[in-house]
Amino acid sequence: MIDRNMLLSASELAGMDDRLKDIFRHIVDSYLATGDPVGSRNISKALPHSLSPASVRNVMADLEQLGLIYAPHTSAGRLPTEMGLRFFVDAMMEFGDLSNDERHRIERQMTPGHQQSAGFEGLLTKASQMLSGLSSGAGLVMASKQDRLLKHIEFVRLEATKALVVLVDEEDKVENRLIDLPAGLPASALTEASNFLNAHISGKSLDAARQDIEAHRHIVQQELDELTAKLVDAGLATWTGATLDQPQSLIVRGRSNLLEDVTAKEDLDRIRHLFDDLESKRDLIQLLELAQDGDGVRIYIGSENQLFSLSGSSVIVSPYRNSEQKIVGVLGVIGPTRLNYARIVPMVDYTAKVLSSMISEP
Repeated sequence: MIDRNMLLSASELAGMDDRLKDIFRHIVDSYLATGDPVGSRNISKALPHSLSPASVRNVMADLEQLGLIYAPHTSAGRLPTEMGLRFFVDAMMEFGDLSNDERHRIERQMTPGHQQSAGFEGLLTKASQMLSGLSSGAGLVMASKQDRLLKHIEFVRLEATKALVVLVDEEDKVENRLIDLPAGLPASALTEASNFLNAHISGKSLDAARQDIEAHRHIVQQELDELTAKLVDAGLATWTGATLDQPQSLIVRGRSNLLEDVTAKEDLDRIRHLFDDLESKRDLIQLLELAQDGDGVRIYIGSENQLFSLSGSSVIVSPYRNSEQKIVGVLGVIGPTRLNYARIVPMVDYTAKVLSSMISEP
């Protein structure tokens, strides 16, 4: 895990001398391009000003003492540490904007084709595929269940104290939940609760439906008897509670990109950990929570990202919003820590804006 206290002291290096900056930048640029450590002799040859390998080694020792670079093994060149990458991204990297051609390419690829579903799932798939293709990493797009627009809900009694809640969304996807029934509930109450909810939830997300019912609690109490009102609460609580446990949709494309140029056993082990996390969707709802911490693109490098810390991966993510400007999901790119941050950050940012615009259209 990156030591935040050390990171704060590293941020004070903005005024470090040009030799340190040049050598540190060369080490990071070389790592981002090849993934390989670079030695003092190669750095000496590549610098725009004359500096002997011995002088370069002295500067590298200073950078190593600051915690910005390290030697992966004896007599090797140097690589940036995770703290060094964070410092470089925050203080030294220049993030350009996308060209008009790149923007148009993203817009074209996000447009559903004739053979592609134009629904919400289709848009998510297109976004994930597009991010994977442009980044050479794995594209990730996730949506919250609370963004699903509801079409129909029904209560089906299974036994005296158990019922099945059947929910259908506007894409005709069906999910079921088992709930306990209040003691003494008559059969007519199931129909009455279903009718009441269907009159109030159609075309709304789960979260919006719950908020609407809560805001009009007095109407519920006036129109329904006490036991039926409890059934309405139980049905909504079952569904809104379930949304906190796992995302509705997780679409990942381009996993094979992560295996390219991977030969070392430890690298394969890290990728295997990442794949296991993606398959199990372990703690992925945290991505939504992270995205809600602030607007714009967020970058998590290596162990900064608790979700995939064992895989040593970096994640670049940005939230996307619905027509009410509410965050309803997150998209981004997962890859090795040597991702091309300068190129991928504006790409993720613009893709999130395009997806927000498309799902906000009536």
